[in-house]
Order: sequence, then structure tokens, then C-alpha cells
Amino acid sequence: MVAAALAVVGLGAVAVVWIQRALMFPAPRAVLPSETVASAGGRSIWLEHEGGRTEAWFLPAHRAGSGGLLLYAHGNGELIDHWLEEWEPLRDAGLAVLLVEYPGYGRSGGRPSAASIAAAMRAGYDWAVAQPGIDAKRVVAYGRSLGGGAVCLLAASREVGALVLESTFTSVADIARSRGFPGFVVVERIESRGVVARFPGPILILHGEGDRVIPVSHARRLHDAAPQSELHTFACGHNDCPRPDALLRTFLARHGLI
Repeated sequence: MVAAALAVVGLGAVAVVWIQRALMFPAPRAVLPSETVASAGGRSIWLEHEGGRTEAWFLPAHRAGSGGLLLYAHGNGELIDHWLEEWEPLRDAGLAVLLVEYPGYGRSGGRPSAASIAAAMRAGYDWAVAQPGIDAKRVVAYGRSLGGGAVCLLAASREVGALVLESTFTSVADIARSRGFPGFVVVERIESRGVVARFPGPILILHGEGDRVIPVSHARRLHDAAPQSELHTFACGHNDCPRPDALLRTFLARHGLI
């Protein structure tokens, strides 16, 4: 009887872990071939790290600039494929862009987890700052939704020039608690608020007032944790907010990052 009970408990724990990871990391498959990035004047990069072999797309600036780079991490149900054409205004302003894919997503190997995503972010950063013309002090880590947590994982171990957090949570545990689950059941620990509180550089926080996936209260708590941060909210939800190109460009110019 004891063995049977332990087996049931063990299976239940496995099921909880599997469900959490399936919801948090749906890992969609690629919608475009790697060669597509060449149509935007960029190139596909393969990053080798402990989390697997993952892809990144590098988009050089359209003109000479400050040597700045925007390192972008997308939402949990997205791919780098979806963001290929979104950065033309910043590239026109002299900023290069690196789109880092998550392990297990798109064409990338490995399995998605907090640890493997952190490894991919570090590998992308390390590759970028080794490139001629990229200024390590002008790397801007920009994340949307889950990507906000991903760039906070990066900022915990690498020096970045600025953080941009769009539709981002304070922590995965806080999201779980807001849905009626105890925080201790959360397997993947991604904590943004503590990183933001310790981050010494400029921070731009963007969020939809009507966001029902990650409520705007998360953005306000992130802002409260970092007195130097700049908070902007919009009349939108989670996935329907307009691209903040002008606002982002103004923020980057004010801090000498573009």
C-alpha cells in the first residue's frame, strides 16, 4: 500500500511538472526556413551552450550608429520568425538587432526551461559582444511577456546597458498565486522583480491596461521596485498593443544607446 501511494504521488508530481512546462513553454515549430532572414539583410547564427544548440537571427543596422544592439526575447507562444520585420525603424536609426530563439522552439534543439533559456540568452549575448562594431555597454535587453523574464535571467549574469520589459510578470510564482495555486508548486522559477530592483541602468516598462494574461499590476510593482524605471501603460491587452517604436527610440536616444 505504501509503495502504491508513493507511486501515485510520484506520478502526480510528474504530471504537475509536465502540465506546467506545457503551458509555459508550448514550443511552436518553425514557420519560416532559416534562409528567410537573408531577405531582411540578416543572417542565421547557431549558438552552442549547455541548454542545447539554438538559433538566433542577427539583423545589422542599416547605417553606422553608436554600436548599440537590441537583444530581443519573445513571448512564450511566439518564434523569432514572427519578429523579423518589426525592427526596421530601429535599424534605420543605427541599432543592430539579435533575435534569440528558445531551446526546443522553431528550428532549435534542446528543451525549454528557465535554465536552458538563460543559457541561450547568455550565449546570444556573448556572441554579440564579440562581434566587430558592437559596443557591450550599449546592449539593450528587450523582452515581451515570457521574454521579459528571459532578459531578466540574462541581466542577472551579464552587464547590459538597459532593460525594456513589455507585458512582463514580477515572477512566475506570482502568476501562479494570482490563479489560485500556491507558489511552492511552481517548477520553473523566473523572478523579474528582484533583478529589476538590483539593476543599476535605465529601465523602460511597457504594459497594456487591459492585459488579462499578466495584469498591469505586475508592471506597477516592477516600476515600484526600480525608482529609475520609466513606466508607460496603454489602452490594450496582452497581444494587441501597438509597437512602441517612437517611445522606444526616444528612450534609447535619451540614454545614449542609439
